[in-house]
Amino acid sequence: MNPDEIIPIADGVAIHPEDLQESFIRSSGPGGQNVNKVATAVQLRFDAAHARSLPERVRDRVIALAGQRATKDGVIVIEADRFRTQERNRADARERLAALVAKAAEPPPPPRKKTRPSKGAVERRLKSKAGRSTVKKLRGKVGDD
Repeated sequence: MNPDEIIPIADGVAIHPEDLQESFIRSSGPGGQNVNKVATAVQLRFDAAHARSLPERVRDRVIALAGQRATKDGVIVIEADRFRTQERNRADARERLAALVAKAAEPPPPPRKKTRPSKGAVERRLKSKAGRSTVKKLRGKVGDD
């Protein structure tokens, strides 16, 4: 993934490189002695609140889906340190951001249709409840009549 190219997500939704800001930090993961010398982890910042390429609905949803990763200003911060190289961590952070925006760009599910149980189903349920009630009443102590 070229760092200077537009990342297409869906129809009319894309991530422009101007909206991204990358900084490199030292990783806590594997790497041996190299871990203390080289900044391989990537901290990717995406200004979702001011991204021109995102429609309003997608913008609001992506900030909501980001949860703890979003700041109060609407900036999404993704830290990637799974890999030992800077390039693979950079690609991983961009892929994770693209997946998050793609999930936010999905259309909302259709509204649920309310359904009712049929009259026969209600009668069968009440009949079985009455039967269970009778069984439980018969479990009581036998009285001296």
